[in-house]
Amino acid sequence: MQPRPTDLPDLVDSHCHLDFADFQGELPDVLARATAAGVTRMVTICTRLRNEPAVRAIAETYAQVFYAAGTHPMSAAEEPLATLDQLIALTRHPKMVGIGETGLDYHYTADSKAIQQTSLRIHIQAAQETGLPLIIHARDADADVAAILTEGVREKPFSCVMHCFSSGADLARTALDLGFYLSMSGITAFPKSQPLRDIFAAAPLDRILLETDSPYLAPPPFRGRRNEPAYTAFTAKAGAAVFKVSEADFAAATTANFDRLFHKAAKAAKAA
Repeated sequence: MQPRPTDLPDLVDSHCHLDFADFQGELPDVLARATAAGVTRMVTICTRLRNEPAVRAIAETYAQVFYAAGTHPMSAAEEPLATLDQLIALTRHPKMVGIGETGLDYHYTADSKAIQQTSLRIHIQAAQETGLPLIIHARDADADVAAILTEGVREKPFSCVMHCFSSGADLARTALDLGFYLSMSGITAFPKSQPLRDIFAAAPLDRILLETDSPYLAPPPFRGRRNEPAYTAFTAKAGAAVFKVSEADFAAATTANFDRLFHKAAKAAKAA
């Protein structure tokens, strides 16, 4: 991989999974490659709360890493139900900057939709109470995701990002109307993703984030291989083409968007 030109603005990988076994023993090298590619910050996501200590330890070890925590919808039936107090307590850590990922996934786990919906509502409450952004996973559940998020905002506003957005145009419009953000992953750069690129092109640039969701979903030319935060730069290149702006402008815009949404991470980075 060629190093990213140093005259471009910094990039942020807003969603990765650095605690996964795919990165075991390699984190220093992975983070060094991210830095060389211009990815100066990242948020690693805890998907099962029993793993939160290990995820937190990564954030404590590396200055450029922040973290979020929640119960992934596909794990909702297997894990103890998170409590509001439990989630709020976790947010007291200075590097814990988001709630989730949570959401609904009916692709493989539709049989647990009731507990997924209960879990999602608890995570929404945590976002409402703490002011930290909610991180949403949505798969084959667009209508229910839209309804529950809309219901939550009507009760008490909160901020949110639709992580690795690859759903339909209706959910995108609902999310944007609620004031939420859409996160662009390597899927956006796949050759057959033109319908998804069209959805992003219809969104305001000031509501777009970048992510890898690594170790999954590597963009071309790495598709089929392990993804890592450095590859944010390739999704950024594809995103600049979608919005018909320069790579520098796209990088600056998405980083500013990240700082606005993940305000706790922005404040910590500024104070460092």
